[in-house]
Amino acid sequence: MSQSGAARAVPVVWSPTTREHDPRHEVWVGVATDGTEVAARVDTILEALRAEGHVLLEATPQPDEPMLGVHDGELVGFLRGASERWAAGPYAALVGQERVVPYLFPTPAMTAGLPARTATAVHADAGRFAYDTMTLIGPGTWPAARAAVDCALGAVELVLDGEPLAYALSRPPGHHATPTGFGGSCYLNNAAVAAQALRMSGIERVAVVDLDAHHGNGTSAIFYERPDVLYGSVHVDPAAGWFPHYVGHADELGAGPGEGANRNLPLPEGAGDGPWLDAVGTLADWVGAAGCGALVVSLGVDAAADDPESPLEVTAEGYRIAGEFLARTDLPAVVVQEGGYHLPTLGGLVAAYLSGHAT
Repeated sequence: MSQSGAARAVPVVWSPTTREHDPRHEVWVGVATDGTEVAARVDTILEALRAEGHVLLEATPQPDEPMLGVHDGELVGFLRGASERWAAGPYAALVGQERVVPYLFPTPAMTAGLPARTATAVHADAGRFAYDTMTLIGPGTWPAARAAVDCALGAVELVLDGEPLAYALSRPPGHHATPTGFGGSCYLNNAAVAAQALRMSGIERVAVVDLDAHHGNGTSAIFYERPDVLYGSVHVDPAAGWFPHYVGHADELGAGPGEGANRNLPLPEGAGDGPWLDAVGTLADWVGAAGCGALVVSLGVDAAADDPESPLEVTAEGYRIAGEFLARTDLPAVVVQEGGYHLPTLGGLVAAYLSGHAT
């Protein structure tokens, strides 16, 4: 599939509805801080890709089945109705909080083996699904998250119709969303939904390669016991104190039928193009030898040197070369947007990756 010469135009599937999610702020160590996963990300990326000559296509509504193949229906139902439940409560008047945010989490430390019931109050029920206080839900969150899934599935459709490469401008991102929970600025796992849709189309084995600066714990969890979807990630070492902290280590290899289908390559703080590209190349070789029929790339560009959300030092040229490495797998590929928060460089980094993968 890869070819020499200038980069070809890539179809870009996007939706104006993805702008509707406004996190307003995050609650980090008890303090409301400015949100970083903002709607301007969409327009910054669109502007850069339009300037590069890529073809912009608006997403159309897609079926729920692939989404429900990777997410529990209770999570989907909560996300769909959470903002309306919150608005019907006293939170705006009492404390000025217009976004859904949990205040407790029914972990084993709390329930301690007692028969836990479903909480009545939405501020308590939110803790059943959210696993952090950073990922707030507002009136536009569900429409945007569902539209992000439509973008991913639209890109899958294009690849199944014969496009060698398609890009989904999915926002909010998704790779931290687990089968039953949301967090890390992610609500629905767009890349996992794309991989599930490719499997449902009849492709026997699919690979997901995650380039985001942070381990995609959600994608890993979804496929951890499945041999039909490989998950490989290069990310900053969670043992150095980085999200998601508890998981993402090199000895997590999958379990049961999925043993050997999970591969994590954590990097130290300050790692730049050299070690990062070595890891990407390792994952590309692993995927290429695994008998996969399609590839999903979780394209986070927050590993870049200017990004405020990670300590990695990858350059735009590094992203371009990463695209070349993954193109050499010679697999039809769906690229799904994940992180990337430095607006002045965001669009150029995405364009750099696509220029490498599309040559």
